Amino acid sequence: MAEKKKNRFIEEFRQFIMRGNVVQMAIGIVVGAAFSAIVTAFVGGIINPLIGMLVGNVDFSDLKIVIQQANVLTGKEEIAIMYGMVIQKIFEFVVIAFCMFLVIKAMNRLEEARKAKEAKDAADAAAAPKEDPEDIKLLREIRDLLKK
Repeated sequence: MAEKKKNRFIEEFRQFIMRGNVVQMAIGIVVGAAFSAIVTAFVGGIINPLIGMLVGNVDFSDLKIVIQQANVLTGKEEIAIMYGMVIQKIFEFVVIAFCMFLVIKAMNRLEEARKAKEAKDAADAAAAPKEDPEDIKLLREIRDLLKK
């Protein structure tokens, strides 16, 4: 009995994992993580240096408020509020969100164009004169011959 419940549980779990939504979500997470790494590299390698150049070579991640200075003699480390890291992560989030917005906007445009083309094709098909089937053509020819 316990073996049967265990097998049924495993089968239910397998079906859950193999559903399209779960697999698609997993793929989305992996692609999202890869995209995030690309955007983080873009922000860190291109955007931040440009902004740093504009505002006087300031690297956001180095901004901090020192609460206690490091002391080499006593071995105490510096204690600081690293607010620059927070600014950096907020900036990266905004850039990632903006990139995602652009991607989704482009996808929506493509989808709208596809739907418009389908609607146009359907309208053209409805407006086009329908050709009669062969048996109707044959009957008309017979009718016309009989009239003569």
